[in-house]
Amino acid sequence: MTGNIAILGYGLSAIGPGIGVGLIFAAYINGVARQPEARGMLQPIAFLGMAITEALAIFGIALAFVFKG
Repeated sequence: MTGNIAILGYGLSAIGPGIGVGLIFAAYINGVARQPEARGMLQPIAFLGMAITEALAIFGIALAFVFKG
């Protein structure tokens, strides 16, 4: 078996943001379904939360490449 444990670490670190984005948009859909008039207020919050959560995945892949070499 060849490779580096950093790549396995990235694979594991991608699970967290994947679950996080799913939970964010599940809460957004639930909130809009309950109060459709609040859509304008909830949408920017959902996209901000998604961006912050996806930043974790980007940090994970950056660190995987840093520690690979």
